[in-house]
Amino acid sequence: MRLVDTSDLWWKNAVIYCVDVAKYLDDDGDGTGDLSGLSRRLDYLAELGVSCLWLMPIYTSPKQDNGYDVADFYGIDPKLGTHGDVVELIRTAEDRGIRVIVDLVVNHTSDQHPWFKSARRSKDSPFRDFYVWRDEPPEDSRESMFPDQEDGVWEWDERTEQYYLHSFYRHQPDLNAGNPRVQEELSKVMGFWLQLGVSGFRVDAVPSLVSSPLRRDPKRDHDVLRSLREFAQRRSSDAALIGEVNLPYEEQVEYFGEAGEGELHMQFDFPGNQALYLALARRDPSALRHMLGRRPEVDVQSQWANFIRNHDELTLDQLSDAERQEVFEAFAPDEHQRVFDRGIRRRLPPMLGGDPRWVRMVYSLLFSLPGTPVLFYGEEIGMGEHLDIDERDAVRTPMQWDGDEFRAGFSTARPRRFPLPLAEGPWSPRHVNVEDQLFDEDSLFSFVAMLARTYRQSAEIGWGAFEALDCDAPSVLAHSCATASRRFVALHSFSDEAVTVQVSIVGEPEGSVLTDLADGTKIDLVEGRVAFDLLPYGARRFRVSRPGDGRLR
Repeated sequence: MRLVDTSDLWWKNAVIYCVDVAKYLDDDGDGTGDLSGLSRRLDYLAELGVSCLWLMPIYTSPKQDNGYDVADFYGIDPKLGTHGDVVELIRTAEDRGIRVIVDLVVNHTSDQHPWFKSARRSKDSPFRDFYVWRDEPPEDSRESMFPDQEDGVWEWDERTEQYYLHSFYRHQPDLNAGNPRVQEELSKVMGFWLQLGVSGFRVDAVPSLVSSPLRRDPKRDHDVLRSLREFAQRRSSDAALIGEVNLPYEEQVEYFGEAGEGELHMQFDFPGNQALYLALARRDPSALRHMLGRRPEVDVQSQWANFIRNHDELTLDQLSDAERQEVFEAFAPDEHQRVFDRGIRRRLPPMLGGDPRWVRMVYSLLFSLPGTPVLFYGEEIGMGEHLDIDERDAVRTPMQWDGDEFRAGFSTARPRRFPLPLAEGPWSPRHVNVEDQLFDEDSLFSFVAMLARTYRQSAEIGWGAFEALDCDAPSVLAHSCATASRRFVALHSFSDEAVTVQVSIVGEPEGSVLTDLADGTKIDLVEGRVAFDLLPYGARRFRVSRPGDGRLR
């Protein structure tokens, strides 16, 4: 039997917070958020209950794709700060019990990266095979990730008279990850950032990194992930790789790797996220319940990451055409609220009509599903989008720290120097900001902080197995997360009407008690059944206390 040191598996019960540094807080007054500004807000993140800070790309970049077009994997965008600022951020975060991870963008580089500049100068360049070149595009070429922006994934290079592969934009040529020299260079990049003190990486666009246009052996296609994980864990035993793998479960699970040959430690649950929005559109949790029941069991060292929104579009590509249309009609009825024919470019509160009951139910669910919750900056205060901004940038507006309509406490510079405009209308800083919510016990911020705190106190959510519980109300998702010694129970109503529900919680000894994690209310569990009154969009979260277990809750 393989023994696992669970003390290193910090990601199993983390609360992860994603930050676009340029949009968070400007410390030097130039109009762009920076690393020193983020450092000033670490106490705020600690108050929220964050235990892991995920930095979106901070590398040197032409900024044609929000920093995901990397020109130097070792450099820092000078507008964001210096390497000294990174080290100070990591040290200060560590003092507050917060780890830091960074984006690892290794599917492609910018066309301004020195490797590609050399590669396109000559076919004899030592960096030529760092990228994928063809005399003619293959007939079975895959579709671009941005079909409304790019006609295909092959771009003609006039100087060397060949096509190069780009799964994303044409200014982002794909790296040839199957090349051992490329893998060696990527390992050096990881080693550099681990030496600076990061605790891991969010690995961008993993399927595009792994899939090979050379049609190699599928098992070998995953060699690059295995080599990256092996290297990371040689350098730091508790380093984590968190992967963006938007695939159906049966394909996605392969990216965890086989026992003894690990790949990613954690993956974002895209199928569950899309099923959640279908359930919200129908006001019926059946689609989500069904998807969670299909979620594969994974090795103890692996984990699912749950999220409501991220920095990209809300992708619905795994739903059927009819299901996707249902979600569009419910939450993005206007065409300009959609993008790439597959997603929605809105944040959650506007999609739900600003109904605070509905919004809170969804975030309660986020912190109740088995796995690790991930927040996108601004979710904790209910920020909205700015639909006049193009494409996915609509959800990437500057953080709203106070009620100043023009600057929102984000910067002292003139608003025209901001990287993007502030949100407007009912979601403007006047109506949604940190200052108003921070000390308000009834605010969304305080509610999310409570959820984070009780999640961290309930290890069974991160470690336990999902079980759908029998209940007599179709609009209610009742489930538990259980380990051998602990059990967490949650109920979430998807209905806008009050409901009384009978729930079956079997297998607990006589005398067991349900303790409400929000207010400490105790309910006796009699003969394995209990009745609950739920308000419209009501949510309740409990820990099972067994006779003699000695726990306060």
